[in-house]
Amino acid sequence: MPEEPKEFSRAIENLIAGFRDLPGDNTRSKSRKPSELTTVIDELLVKYRISHDSLEHSIRAAWPELVGVANASYSHPVTVERNLLLVLTSHAVVRNELFQHRAPILAKLQKLPGCAHIKGLNLRSG
Repeated sequence: MPEEPKEFSRAIENLIAGFRDLPGDNTRSKSRKPSELTTVIDELLVKYRISHDSLEHSIRAAWPELVGVANASYSHPVTVERNLLLVLTSHAVVRNELFQHRAPILAKLQKLPGCAHIKGLNLRSG
């Protein structure tokens, strides 16, 4: 079965037509059936995860339970990049403490919703 050709936007079609010295499409847009505003807003909230906490926000909320209150006050989870959680610590001593306990911290972290893909900790002090 032959694959259907993909349609380009009108702007792209007009750009290509301009390169090839062909007439552009200056007609009005097609009339679409109106949608309910609440439906559109709900779709946007789901698509851009606006109503949901980010992964990093969830980790920050659970951080004291993951590393302990003392270590949590001197460290801060920043972001997840390439399946590693970047953690900034204020002292090398705290960094070493987290490094020594990284396996149990990682095990607890992977139990959080959406965090199963995190494979390690990237600890930085400074």
